[in-house]
Amino acid sequence: MNREYPKYPFAAVGAVIRKNGRVLLIKRRFEPSKEKWSIPGGLVELGERVKDAVKREIYEEVGLEIRLIKLIDVVDNITRDKDGRIRFHYILSDYLAVPKRGAPKGNDEILDLGWFTPEEASKLNLTKTSRHLLKKIGFFKPKKIGGATGSK
Repeated sequence: MNREYPKYPFAAVGAVIRKNGRVLLIKRRFEPSKEKWSIPGGLVELGERVKDAVKREIYEEVGLEIRLIKLIDVVDNITRDKDGRIRFHYILSDYLAVPKRGAPKGNDEILDLGWFTPEEASKLNLTKTSRHLLKKIGFFKPKKIGGATGSK
């Protein structure tokens, strides 16, 4: 089935990989979210368990073996075109993980990758989902506004 203008949503996975106070982010080569920074991940294959899919996708995309810590969230990622038609629809199961083995090296789906501190990552053109996940795990701390804590 074609990923663009699909008949059904695709099941996909991703991982927020943390190491030494940083997260691994990738710059996407293809749509959706072409040239935006994102967490690595990809599609679940037929007959594959979600936890196995995230480990496989991370290894294929960035060359890391990972240990899953916990499920962060299940997110609907729906992109509509200018006419309101659904151009992309993914149901994303996103996990928190740490590297076990390997050094990050992107495959041909990635323009760039790197380990980023919260300050560095907050300045990147992140996908909406990636920003949501980084906030949800507390990677981005709430900003103090006039003596009170708030978030932007």
